[in-house]
Amino acid sequence: MALNMGKEVLSAFGLMNEKIETSNKRAQENIAVAFESLKIKAAEKPEDFQESLEKAQKVKELSDTYYSYLESLKTDVMSQASDKKDYQVMDKSDYLDSKFFNAGGLTQEGKTYVENYQNFRKNIIELLGQKGTDLKSTVEKRFDYGENGKVKDREGNTQNWLNYNYEGFPYIAAVTKMSQIQADIRQTEQDFYAVMLGEQMKSEISMKNYTTLLEQARGAFYANQAFEGAIVLGRKDNSTKPSKVDLSVDGRKLADSEYDVQEGKIVLKMNTGNVGDHKITGTLFYEQDGEEVPVNVDQAFTTIPRPNEAVISADKMNVVYRGVSNPMTISMPGVPDNKITASAPGLSRKSGSSYVMNPGQGKEVNIVVTGTIDGQKFTSSKKFRIKGLPKPEGAILRTTGAVKLGKQNITAGEISVMYNDFDFDLSTRVTSFRILVPGQPSIVVQGNRVSQSAAAAAAVNRARKGDVIQISEIRYNVSGYSGTPVPATPISIEVL
Repeated sequence: MALNMGKEVLSAFGLMNEKIETSNKRAQENIAVAFESLKIKAAEKPEDFQESLEKAQKVKELSDTYYSYLESLKTDVMSQASDKKDYQVMDKSDYLDSKFFNAGGLTQEGKTYVENYQNFRKNIIELLGQKGTDLKSTVEKRFDYGENGKVKDREGNTQNWLNYNYEGFPYIAAVTKMSQIQADIRQTEQDFYAVMLGEQMKSEISMKNYTTLLEQARGAFYANQAFEGAIVLGRKDNSTKPSKVDLSVDGRKLADSEYDVQEGKIVLKMNTGNVGDHKITGTLFYEQDGEEVPVNVDQAFTTIPRPNEAVISADKMNVVYRGVSNPMTISMPGVPDNKITASAPGLSRKSGSSYVMNPGQGKEVNIVVTGTIDGQKFTSSKKFRIKGLPKPEGAILRTTGAVKLGKQNITAGEISVMYNDFDFDLSTRVTSFRILVPGQPSIVVQGNRVSQSAAAAAAVNRARKGDVIQISEIRYNVSGYSGTPVPATPISIEVL
């Protein structure tokens, strides 16, 4: 019965298999170079290298034969899948199960598989002879077969080595295991050359002199954006030290103090510069066969602003007010201001990230923001509710609500309106109001003081102590406001 693996796990096995196979091809190329080098050395100094060459030829034959056997078996397994790249459907195990196992234990093919595994290990150890004690131990562990072909699973149960490693395994998992054995074969070949030829040959073919590098199309990416890049190998030993470095950042030539050469790497020590995209260009020169070989450099990176402020918003307070200039700050993380555009009815840009919104009619306005980086546009939008100006409070002598004043102050005091707890500083002027003195008819006053109406002033003079005078229907103008303001709250004045 096949092991139950999720689609993500099957895909992970498939991707791992691809990487192992790519690495195996690269290892084979290195081994081919080393073998040709050994043949040349043997021709030049047969007394020193002929024996090693003969052993290397035997190792090559053993390795290639076993490698090809595994490759053929992998091809058979992969032929069971209609799409050899759709790893998520390679969850069956019946083909290998029937090929390797039967009711009595192992089929002939299963026995052959085990024998090939054991024989490769045994033959390599024999070829090493008295040399490579450490490598013998490594090969024994690398091609471990348990105790007499028996291994223990996680529950401590004893199983045959082949059953433990392959029975019930999905196709892609089994193929990945075979690719790993192929990788062990190639690594064993490389180790064999290192033992036979010493540290000089080991240095030529060892993968330890390489590091992985990330090549990417741009210096920064956004969440959920398709990644554009590749992982490649780069040599990092001192033999790849450039003879000359000629690099520039955005056209400015780097000084010697702005970089170091370490193990073949150019370690940059420059400042990242202003926010935005930057280009590193130039040439590295290397000595090869007595000539200076140029290697062009064309790389890019992006400098983004350092976060120094939290972005906090009240979800229920996205409001702009009609009739006034609403200041706004509009930005997009990682995008410079000159790469941002914002649009909405009534929205205008002052400078940088500063905007002003003067909303028109309607109940809401939608602000659309577009940021551009590396030629790609990213759009976001946000809705704001449009509200009119709030209801102001009527005031006399800058005092609102119920007040107590003498007749003289009531007559001479300025009537005004006040927007308490409102974030905008509005310039207002009262144009008229109605005054009601107890026991007398109400009077409309044109202006902002009782004294501007002789009748109103006389009515106040006739008021008695303790009377409460009402000032209502306060009309006013707001500077720059084209609409009709809502009436202000009335004022109650007790006569002293």
